[in-house]
Amino acid sequence: MTGKLLAVKGIKFLFGLAIVITSLFPLAWMAVAGFKGKSEVLRSPFQFFPDMWDWTNYRQILADPAFVRTLWVTFAGAVVFTLLSLFINSMAAYAFARLDFFWKPLWWVVALMPMFVPGMAILITSFVVVSKLGMLNTIAVLIIPGLASSGQMFFLRQFYLNTPIAVEEAALIDGASRWQIFTKIFLPQSKAPFVVMGFGSFLAYWNAYVWPLLTVGDNPNLLQMQVYLAGFRSERGDDWGLLMAGGTIAALPTIVLVLIFQRYITTGVRIAGMK
Repeated sequence: MTGKLLAVKGIKFLFGLAIVITSLFPLAWMAVAGFKGKSEVLRSPFQFFPDMWDWTNYRQILADPAFVRTLWVTFAGAVVFTLLSLFINSMAAYAFARLDFFWKPLWWVVALMPMFVPGMAILITSFVVVSKLGMLNTIAVLIIPGLASSGQMFFLRQFYLNTPIAVEEAALIDGASRWQIFTKIFLPQSKAPFVVMGFGSFLAYWNAYVWPLLTVGDNPNLLQMQVYLAGFRSERGDDWGLLMAGGTIAALPTIVLVLIFQRYITTGVRIAGMK
């Protein structure tokens, strides 16, 4: 039995190792390719490591004011978008989980409907709306339209429904207002789901391409990272090593956030699996 158990554990370990290698290989290759020259990245036969490690591509891309500005503008926008999204959707989730108001079941259905509508299906109509509102080429057009999220509301509402009603009733008896209950009781216990939902919001903003291209494509001061990288070839030609260096630096913020909040992400995913 012991030998059989060890064999099962060994198979699980090898399977997990294969998944890790498969997942990390593209990222590792991109980072290493940043140390290669123009002719080395796509050289045949394939060679993973460069003939000589050279930091020129990383120094050059970091010395580019347009890249650095785009990196900071995108990061700042992603942080603001994430915080506002969590705040708005958590309030809506609390209202649907704990408050009673007129036609609540109907409004809950209406709130969930966007979850089943593909974003590309309403892309043109969304563009017309923000254009009529005069929001084009502003930071607001990148942040405001996507703040309300049916998925976040649904997930947080399910989480809030598990909070014992007795705790809330005791707070009401002690004279606490609904706002105090929300900020003092519900928000402090929401760290794990907030990290999971917040990381999803951050990634959605950071990886956005079509919407920024349509709405702020003419404003170099609001250029977003994915749009910058997509237009890299037309501006820099076939300098693949420089592009790989830029892509690696652009991936670092999300990697760092995963490493910082991995404990909460694991907890949040486990909570989601119990719903």
